[in-house]
Amino acid sequence: MKTNFLQFIRKESLHILRDKRTLLVLLLQPAVMLLLFGFAISTEVNDVRVAVVAPFRSDGVNDAVARMANNPNFTFCGYISQSQIDDVLRTGEATAVVVFAADYDRRMMQSAQGQPASPPVQIVVDASNTNIAGSASVYLQNILSPAASAQSLFETRLLYNPQMKSAYNFVPGIMGVIFILVCAMMTSVSIVREKETGTMEVLLVSPVRPIKIVIAKMVPYFAISCITLTAILLLSRYVLGVPMSGGIGGIVFMSMLYISLALAFGLLISTFARTQVAAWLVSAVVMMMPMIMLSGMLFPIENLPLVLQGVSCVIPARWYIAAIRKMMIEGLPFSAVLREFAVLCTMLVVLVGVSLKKFNDKLE
Repeated sequence: MKTNFLQFIRKESLHILRDKRTLLVLLLQPAVMLLLFGFAISTEVNDVRVAVVAPFRSDGVNDAVARMANNPNFTFCGYISQSQIDDVLRTGEATAVVVFAADYDRRMMQSAQGQPASPPVQIVVDASNTNIAGSASVYLQNILSPAASAQSLFETRLLYNPQMKSAYNFVPGIMGVIFILVCAMMTSVSIVREKETGTMEVLLVSPVRPIKIVIAKMVPYFAISCITLTAILLLSRYVLGVPMSGGIGGIVFMSMLYISLALAFGLLISTFARTQVAAWLVSAVVMMMPMIMLSGMLFPIENLPLVLQGVSCVIPARWYIAAIRKMMIEGLPFSAVLREFAVLCTMLVVLVGVSLKKFNDKLE
């Protein structure tokens, strides 16, 4: 019986290896998505065009402008007049305009001495793109707030991601989306294909129990997912520079649990879908938007309406991404993500139970 089970695993493995397109999707797509989000899609401030309004160019103003012009994130577009602000922002010649008060030096000194003073600098930003506007405003404030002759009024410390790299945020999110989509998609399509071609009935009359047939079909995808996980972790660490401060063991263990859950989700989809196209649509299209929008990959869960925050609790990627961020970025040990681990274990047990019951009902 054990030999027959291993033969089923070998049969499915050979089928995957012979299907070059499937193998390409399983191995290449995750790496491409990771590098795309890590390098091409970035929320970091780069090449923000800044113009300056300075009625009186004192030493303090010149020093502040020099700090801004020498910063690699900004491009200094020169000095303009007050009346030109709206024109340069509307035409796109500048993304932000820094307006220095005529008595900038005096106001900065009053602020440094704790005396009440009007703001010495006004930052006018084109907010048609909110991502750039918010980041550019914060960066400009950090550059212009300290003066050479004045003591800084506050100190800011950025923990865990002091360089504000987008990859630190995207890598855990991409891992959560890749595994749930690829594993669920491949598993569901594989089982539905057997139904469509009529070979499932042939397999079911073999000496191996139906549950072992299903497990045998999932084992190769689990092995390939582990290879994908290894590639993602290597690319994250040595190409994107993402730390793994919490220990690689906890990250791998949590990821393997999540991969198992994704495979179980694919099994559940296969019990509903009657065709391969339907399985692709459910796993790729229907699951895509909830995974991206409600998992915390791009947007904070806390910013969602209360109803959607409740819905996000049933999204497995939410708990996996939160756990990976804690271990990978914040450097916390596995004991700090026991709640996420318990939630994913519960989801896995429920999915496996429901999937096997419906699968057996289909057979009967």
